[in-house]
This record gives sequence, C-alpha cells and structure tokens, in this order.
Amino acid sequence: MFDQPVGQGPVHLTLLMGPKLARPVPAEVTEALLTAQITATAGERSGFQLAFDLTKNGIISRRLLPEGFFDPKTRIIVTVSVKGTAEVLFDGLIVRHEVGASNRPGHSTLTVTGEDLTLLMDLEERTASYPNLPPSERVLAILRRYSDYGVRPDVYTEKVAQPPHQDLRVHYQTGTDLQYVTELARANGYTFYLEPGPNPGQSSARWGPEVRLGIRQHALNVNMDAHSTVDQLTFAYDGTAREEPQARWQNPETRQSALLPQPSISPLRPPLGKRPTPALKRRTLSGTAKQQREQAEAELLARAAVSADVVSGSGSLDVNRHGYLLHPRRLVGVRGAGRAYDGDYFVKSVTHNLRPGSYQQNFTLSREGLEARSDYVRP
Repeated sequence: MFDQPVGQGPVHLTLLMGPKLARPVPAEVTEALLTAQITATAGERSGFQLAFDLTKNGIISRRLLPEGFFDPKTRIIVTVSVKGTAEVLFDGLIVRHEVGASNRPGHSTLTVTGEDLTLLMDLEERTASYPNLPPSERVLAILRRYSDYGVRPDVYTEKVAQPPHQDLRVHYQTGTDLQYVTELARANGYTFYLEPGPNPGQSSARWGPEVRLGIRQHALNVNMDAHSTVDQLTFAYDGTAREEPQARWQNPETRQSALLPQPSISPLRPPLGKRPTPALKRRTLSGTAKQQREQAEAELLARAAVSADVVSGSGSLDVNRHGYLLHPRRLVGVRGAGRAYDGDYFVKSVTHNLRPGSYQQNFTLSREGLEARSDYVRP
C-alpha cells in the first residue's frame, strides 16, 4: 500500500463500529468527527483518540451515547481514503470516553480513546502449560483464540532453536496472553504487534524480527528545495544507548560456568548504517547460568539486538505534500540530511493527525550506525 500515491485531494475517514463485527456508523456520526489522532509505535500497543461535536439535540447525545454505542470494548475500525487510495489505519476497542459540556454553542465534545485489539489479550489472566512446545508454537496456540476477531497469526521460528525438553522443564504461562506472548518475543529478540488490514475487520499478528529488509518506502527529502517533502528532520546520536551484554552459563554436568560468546545481531537486525557504532556499556545478564544453553544464547542475542539503535531521527510531514502515507515498523530512506545521516532507517513510530482539510504525520526513525550503506537511496 505504501507504493500507492495519495495524490492531491480531500481526506475521507470511514468509521465502522460494533460489539465484534463492526459496521458503518450513521452519517451523522462521521459528520460530527472533529479530529482523529492515531499512534503506532514499535514495541508498544497502538492507540487512538477521536473527538466528536456533541450537539445538544444531535443523534450522539440524544440516542447513541445513552444506548451504549460508545461504551468501552466497542470495536472501532478507522479507514482513510485520499483521492481514492483507501487504507485501514486502526482496528481496536474503545476503553474510555469523556464528555465535555460547554455553555458555548458548538463547544461541547465527546472524546473517545481506545487501543488496538491486543487489549483483548490483556483482559484475563490465565494459567496454562505448554509441554513440548517451542516458543513459536506456544504463540501460535495463543493467537488462535482470537481468530473470530479476524486476527491472522504471522509467527516466525525463533533464530536460536530451543528444542523442548519436557523431562527437564514444562513451560507455564502465568498472567495474560499478551504478557506471555510479549515475554517470549523479548526473550528471542522479536517484537509482537497487530497490523490492521489489508481489509476492514482483518489484522495480522506479527511475532518475529522487526522488518528491516525488503522494499523501502518513498524517501523523506529535506533541504532539497522543490523536492523536499518534510520541512525539518532532527537527528541524534546517543553513544550510551548501546550495550554489550554478557551472559554466563553453567554446564549442569561439570558444574563449570563460562561466558557465552558474543552473538552477531545481523540475523535479527540487518545493519542499516555503513559505520557501526561501538557499545560503550557492558552489562551482565542475571539468571542465565541455570537456564538451558539455548535459552541463555537466545536471551543474550535479544539483549544485544534491542539496544543496538543509537541513531534516532524525528520530524513531521504533510501527507499531500509527501504524496504517500508513511507506515510505521518498516524501512524508509532519508535524503538531503548530509553524509552522516542520509540512508535507510527503521520507522519506529508514526502519529496520524487528521482534521478537516489537514492530514499530518509525526514520526520517529532509528538505526544502529552512521552513513548510508549504498550510494543510492530510493526517491
């Protein structure tokens, strides 16, 4: 979808709502929408906030709000269309609404706040055992519980193979499904999130490495005169952000312990910068000595990968000026920022800000080193 130009034209939002199967809302609800803000961030749950005009005798205050149309756990799907290019921006649940009543006509508002469908996975604590199942198979078993919400598992095999040993240990889940799935992701250097679409009512549940391979989105151009698509980009290099973790493992047969060798993080995070940055911190992981060796190696790899990004960038763009929607959790090129900071980046977060006549995106970028790896950055 990020290859399709949005063109020049008005922004149309479509809202679908319902208990589980969301349907188009009455026209009066869409017409009452004042602003929409949707945020998606790597490693965090996506969220939204919608503000509606609460006319005294309108359908929202007169009928829908009293009848529970905006009650918590109501499903809401937001799609945006700019000159015929439609995309699902959000699929989630309402968790809170607020009414701001005002004596001034036209200033009463209803503000609706919600989170993506991973909220469903965080509502009930459970205890479950997963004998003879590696981490990826445990995740698949959990995600199948949410298929009636259109959630499709996109689960990758862990990079460090961890064959189950039921005679040594049976793996138990204590807590919510989301807590356990996220815990397994972090232990393997993976990420877990839901990506809405491609059609309304569908979501892809990705449990795997961050997307740092594949086609780049259209570049963010700065300081390029008429070709600029963003007004300003700010970059920072934090030398203390990267750690070199160390893990000690004890052989259960000989009772001797030794430091595990430092792993290469390239399988999880292929390098985006030409000049790698050194790790200024060293930290010893706790609890790895008595783990199975494969688990200790996986945790060492995960810790090294998660702290690799020391270069960050931030900025904002006008969607119509840029010509394309910027998507989070994917790659994008930067041009015009100079030799040190041009090149490919991982889009860490995107916040969509929509209001009548305006569609802005605020974003943050990250990578592990300086300078572009290639002389060519996709326009």
